[in-house]
Order: sequence, then C-alpha cells, then structure tokens
Amino acid sequence: MSTTIDAPPALVWQVLTDTSAYGAWNPFMPVLAGELREGRRLEVRIVPPGSRGMTFRPTVTAAEEARELAWLGRLGLPGLFDGTHSFTLTPRTDGGTELTQREVFRGLLVPLGASMLRRTEAGFAAMNEALKHRAEGLAGRDGRVDATR
Repeated sequence: MSTTIDAPPALVWQVLTDTSAYGAWNPFMPVLAGELREGRRLEVRIVPPGSRGMTFRPTVTAAEEARELAWLGRLGLPGLFDGTHSFTLTPRTDGGTELTQREVFRGLLVPLGASMLRRTEAGFAAMNEALKHRAEGLAGRDGRVDATR
C-alpha cells in the first residue's frame, strides 16, 4: 500500500521514527516502543478498524535512515503465523516521498485469519494517510519536524 507525501524522505523518516508521538497521530499503530535498530525487539500495538487490537513483539530486520524500516513478527512458533512488515521511503523527483507500507504473512494459520488481514490492510491505509497528513502539516522551512504546528 503506497501513498505520495509532499515532504522529503528525511522528514517522513523523522515522523515515522518518532515513535513516542504515535499515540497523537497514528490510528492503526498507537504504540511502538523500543530501539529501531536491526536485531532489537519492539513492542507494537495495532488496532485494526473494527478490532480490539493486539500487542506483539517483533524483531527489527532493517533500519536504514530515510529509506527502510522493517521487522518480523510471529504468533507462536515460527511457521505458524509470521508477518514481515516494512516501510519503504522512495525519493520523488519533485522532492516528495513515495511511502510503501506492506506486510507479507506466511504460515500454517494464515488462511484462518482472512477477516483479520482485511482489517489490518484498512489499518495500513489509515496509518499511511495519517503519516502523510502529519509529515505535510509539520514540514518546516528547514525540512525538520516542527512539533509546535
């Protein structure tokens, strides 16, 4: 799921990695705690539309500044229900950013979670739109996030 953001990748990255502010703007993922560094564990709370939500502890698999953030989460044992989540920031020729958020699910239990996966996809769309709104709204002249706006 992709969206075009009228802000440079460095600014979008600042918003994406300012996880302490997620509760203020992120309707899908109100909590993301932990160090965004490869090999580190995170605590992530997602609240898909029409769902109570869930908390899980994925491991960061990529954290390349202003380019990519990714993690691997598992439900139970490896191979039962694994999800690889990623955010990719691609610079645009107009100075903006193409943000792609995706999740690839694998495992034996994936076919049983079809309705949950549809709600999760709707959550990705809501988060992308909220991230776009925040990055574009907080863009200052120097390209840094202005938290007072």
